[in-house]
Amino acid sequence: QVQLVESGGGSVQAGGSLSLACVSSGPTYSRYCMAWFRQVPGKEREGVATIDSVGTTSYADSVKGRFTISHDKNVLYLQMNNLKPEDTAMYYCAADFKGWLFSRRCGPVLADFDHWGQGTQVTVSS
Repeated sequence: QVQLVESGGGSVQAGGSLSLACVSSGPTYSRYCMAWFRQVPGKEREGVATIDSVGTTSYADSVKGRFTISHDKNVLYLQMNNLKPEDTAMYYCAADFKGWLFSRRCGPVLADFDHWGQGTQVTVSS
């Protein structure tokens, strides 16, 4: 069973930086789509960034130029720079290991992901 564990959240002032990490344990797969989502209370979980097994990335418009997704072996990262108060949310990492079976593009579609971490809180103050 795949397990995802996030870390690195915290509180920072606007303009600051944080780096999130998500460690994956259990079975490994050569093809995958991994993502960072975020959610604030009362709102839907939204995709922040995705990366597939060949390194293709995608970003939400709201974080382009500020956030960078990357991975190294079994760790998924999200480098967040120039943080804004509107980036405050619970951040979740997610993994999809079956999408390639359906020739599915790696993208921030909530329903495509069946492995989730427990989340890490990011709070940005103005």
